[in-house]
Amino acid sequence: MSISDLFDSGFKDRNKGHFASIVRVAMEDGVLDTEEKEFLDKLANQLEISADEYAEIVANPFKYPINPPYLHTQRLERLYDLSRMVYAHNEAGPKQKEILTRFALALGFTPGNVKYIVDKALSLLVLTVDLDTFVYEMQHMNK
Repeated sequence: MSISDLFDSGFKDRNKGHFASIVRVAMEDGVLDTEEKEFLDKLANQLEISADEYAEIVANPFKYPINPPYLHTQRLERLYDLSRMVYAHNEAGPKQKEILTRFALALGFTPGNVKYIVDKALSLLVLTVDLDTFVYEMQHMNK
């Protein structure tokens, strides 16, 4: 196996783990509605998740570990995806915050500032910001 095969495999595994994390959030209520399905379809395409992998992940999303990215920017990008899924119904109640908090911690955000990060992430989604704005605002927030 060549070094590029190892890199491709690791990259693919991280994408599967990220996708599985989002599937877990989408299926938290036991139902995958149309809006969530459309989001997952689009994300699967972006992450190069095949139809077979998609079906396998949806069938058992807990099979795949959450692999937190090393770079802070990549963590914020994953937080954006997860936040969008949690906020898919334009609702940010205690249940949504709890779910997002668990995933934010799994992504490597610290317990000391995770509440602030989750609140900021959800407030940015209320404003319907895009990914670039989300990352910028999260990187430049006052703690």
